Amino acid sequence: MRRNNGTLHPQLSRVISECGHTDSIVVADAGLPIPSSVERIDLAYRAGTPSFLDVLETVLAEFVVEKAIVSLEMVEDSPEMLQAITQRLVEVGVSVEFVPHTEFKQKTHQARAVVRSGEFTPYSNVLLYSGVPF
Repeated sequence: MRRNNGTLHPQLSRVISECGHTDSIVVADAGLPIPSSVERIDLAYRAGTPSFLDVLETVLAEFVVEKAIVSLEMVEDSPEMLQAITQRLVEVGVSVEFVPHTEFKQKTHQARAVVRSGEFTPYSNVLLYSGVPF
């Protein structure tokens, strides 16, 4: 058994461990369509739980991120969530890139996995690209 200082969810832990440089993981809200070809790690068990930010913080604690992408629509539709995402990414030295939501959804087709939260805030999704720790 792992110590209680990291990801306890076995599927999430495995996917993070298997990622190499430039692989990507999506941390998603409850409504993002997940391509059938992409691994689904569904953590949602009721509306709002777990929260998007809780899941994002868990992933960021173990995943080396070199680049992050969010939907441009967040600027207008979910500015508070965008600010919270940006703050957490800045803390790990990553800036946020913006693309239209239709393009964001297309990019999820190349992701290693989508980690689904129970979040109901519109456009609460982030595409995280793996960096290297050296």
